[in-house]
Amino acid sequence: MTVTTDRTVTLVTGANKGIGRETARRLIKEGHTVYIGARSVERGQAAAAELGARFVRLDVTDDASVRAAMRLIEEREGRLDVLVNNAGIADHTLGADGVTAESAHAVFETNVVGVVRVTQAALPLLRASDNPVVVNVSSALGSFWAVTNPERRQSHYAFIVYGASKAAVSMLTVQYAKALPDFKINAVEPGFTATDFTADFPGGRPVEESAEVVVRMATLGKDGPTGTFQEDGGELPW
Repeated sequence: MTVTTDRTVTLVTGANKGIGRETARRLIKEGHTVYIGARSVERGQAAAAELGARFVRLDVTDDASVRAAMRLIEEREGRLDVLVNNAGIADHTLGADGVTAESAHAVFETNVVGVVRVTQAALPLLRASDNPVVVNVSSALGSFWAVTNPERRQSHYAFIVYGASKAAVSMLTVQYAKALPDFKINAVEPGFTATDFTADFPGGRPVEESAEVVVRMATLGKDGPTGTFQEDGGELPW
């Protein structure tokens, strides 16, 4: 094993574009050694080269890919300080018509099982850190409070599968925080953002704004919160 840096070592999944890419850029600026995880070698390598990051091929739906990514980080760094579970897919089916078991399976495999797969594989490396931090990029569409509060925009839309997948991420966040009290494990709502992810719904804000909360929770000190759901203005009710 060759340890190449004393700087904070961070892995951001799904980081070749959008909020993940901007998060990686900002964390590099903060002094982190950032690994960009992406399924596409071509896009991932291009993003890493442009940002000054390191690329690791990582498909959150594939066990072998995730294990190989962790082995590479272990060989190069010996530990992982921050894991940002950003990779996810959207289901823009609005309402009940068009929802299928196949689409639900695909969304949950990436958005929920993917978080478990990556987090579990990363645990040995995170335990080697003196301040392990995990950030789960979620959505207020998975907040029971937000989707039942008429003052929140999320209450006006029924994204059945996507919302349910993000509600599951909320529970994963709470349970992991309970199971790993020496970690800082939090979920974040980055806000409605103009990315490929939301291309069917114009009007989103720039990724620079949405990455703020992700970066804030990825740079927590040892006295930071754990088991919370955060957005721009602070803590978001579950």
